[in-house]
Amino acid sequence: MKPQQVLLLGLILLVPVLAFLFLKSFGTNRYALPTYLPDRVDSTQVGGKWQRDTVFHQIGDFRFASQSGREVTGAELRKNGLYVASFFFSTCPGACPRLNSQLVRVQEKFRQDPRVRLASFTVDPATDSVQVLARYAESYGAIAGKWFFLTGDKTALDRLAIEEFRLPAPTGNGPALVHSQIVFLVDRNGQVRGRYEGTNERDMNRLITEIDVLLYTYEHP
Repeated sequence: MKPQQVLLLGLILLVPVLAFLFLKSFGTNRYALPTYLPDRVDSTQVGGKWQRDTVFHQIGDFRFASQSGREVTGAELRKNGLYVASFFFSTCPGACPRLNSQLVRVQEKFRQDPRVRLASFTVDPATDSVQVLARYAESYGAIAGKWFFLTGDKTALDRLAIEEFRLPAPTGNGPALVHSQIVFLVDRNGQVRGRYEGTNERDMNRLITEIDVLLYTYEHP
């Protein structure tokens, strides 16, 4: 057999081996989502050596009224798997409609998956009553039990945004109210696994992908 033929035969035999190794590696190496909002760093001694572990913040529980009038808690939102959190107000003239239009895409993508829920918290509860939010939710086709628009005590809502999600405090009044458009992915342990610019389509595409990733990790621990 000529040297060229030997080389060609070797390459032909090598291709399946390389393909097998690639697929095996692909199946065992997963894309891991980061965890956000570190609280502190703990040091523990293991085998005579000190190890440093970051302890990440867990979103504290809350209870607010939804557009149906029923109260919804943080524990309920995350118990099936995860929820997507955002902040808005109904008289917001520009950014909130763009944000909510992106959230409509998220709802539709996971319409049939009960593990995925959405929670939109008002930053203007004085205006956004349950009745107002019922009309507002209907305008975006919010599915009952899937996408919750939440209102309640302003102090509690501000504390949730500032202390739990660590957002800057809203400023201004009425339609001129300024607030963050950041969207959060919260896992079943109450930890933030993603932050996204809610009015940016590319960032929201990343959210959709990372929801799939998180659900995959639930199915394949």
